[in-house]
Amino acid sequence: MTRDTILVVDDDSQVRALCVQALASEGYEVACARDGQEALLRARETSPSLAIIDVLMPGMSGIELCQSLRARGLAGLPILFLTAKRDIADKAAGFAVGADDYLTKPFDIRELLMRVRALLRRTAPTRSQFEPREVIVGDLRLDRSRRTLATKQKAVQLTPVEHDLMCYLMMHPGEWHSSQKLLREVWGYADTMGDSDLVRQHVKNIRDKIEPDPSQPRYIRNVRSHGYMVVEA
Repeated sequence: MTRDTILVVDDDSQVRALCVQALASEGYEVACARDGQEALLRARETSPSLAIIDVLMPGMSGIELCQSLRARGLAGLPILFLTAKRDIADKAAGFAVGADDYLTKPFDIRELLMRVRALLRRTAPTRSQFEPREVIVGDLRLDRSRRTLATKQKAVQLTPVEHDLMCYLMMHPGEWHSSQKLLREVWGYADTMGDSDLVRQHVKNIRDKIEPDPSQPRYIRNVRSHGYMVVEA
């Protein structure tokens, strides 16, 4: 069976070495790059199953690298950002270009491995032929093959994780889903992994794309302590 290849991009040689040792011990093939330009070459050579990318790098930033990878035929590549910054604006920028998750340095290598396994499971091609190619809830229409979400006013392109999140919510319309449940069901994370900010930021990005007034959402509702719900608007 072909082993998954993980692309590790970080200008810190110690971080690269730590990731290589841990990932290789789990049976993954590992490709490394010190900067964004080298990463684009490695991605073309190896067709990775997942990328672990440092946000702050000289030259091309991790955010810019993510955009370039998405534009070069790797739209579905799961991406885990590593960052020493805790600023919510940096997380929002990463999620806006399609990052699946963030891990803040210094990180526990066991946490990194658990997230890698979960992200690979989420993106594995296991969709049944009997699952619908299109999901419709009221005015919302989700095209699963194109990853587009349409309202009566417009159609927008979703990132891979935005698509998976909306697909889950739309397959269960009118039901409340807590952030912890969504982390478990959409990301595949155990209850001790991830945080509610991950869900909140992705919901915000989707609202910014489809809601006439994101501050007064019509399609994706939330109530504190209950969670999120898609409704027929």
